Amino acid sequence: MENLIHSKVYVGTYAKYNDGSIKGEWIELSNFSSIEEFYEFCTELHCDEIDPEFMFQDWENIPSVLISESSLSENTFSIIEKISDLDYKTLEALSAWISIGNYNIESDDIDSLFESFEDDYQGYYNSEEDFAYQIIDECYDLSDFVKSYFDYDSFARDLFMTDYTYENGHVFRNS
Repeated sequence: MENLIHSKVYVGTYAKYNDGSIKGEWIELSNFSSIEEFYEFCTELHCDEIDPEFMFQDWENIPSVLISESSLSENTFSIIEKISDLDYKTLEALSAWISIGNYNIESDDIDSLFESFEDDYQGYYNSEEDFAYQIIDECYDLSDFVKSYFDYDSFARDLFMTDYTYENGHVFRNS
């Protein structure tokens, strides 16, 4: 996901390909704010054809759910816009969250998707047990004596059985 900002696609046409040519051009998606703007540029690029049928012959840094040989998801540009302001750790967390969830970045509403991510993301922790320590400190008023006997490992295991997910150091609340 973090590389999507640097995504590009090689755009040719089916007519040229069928005539034995792969003439086209690498196009950086971050140069466009919408799919309409992108297709307008592609139409100008292949102005030697009356109604060019675009063929995406190769691409870099684009998740396969967003692109195929003949289509590009409209959400691609919304996602690029949203992630362009995120720092590396947040992008890493977003990628982990998408990989563990039942989210369809190709068709889901991007604003709702990001709101859900922000609701679910709990932070970065070195271990599940570190997260359990924080939960105990924030939510329970235990004396130091009781804390010294508390089984944080078992508590963490219980938390992550149903309520939370730990992925690459990031903790997410299960929706």
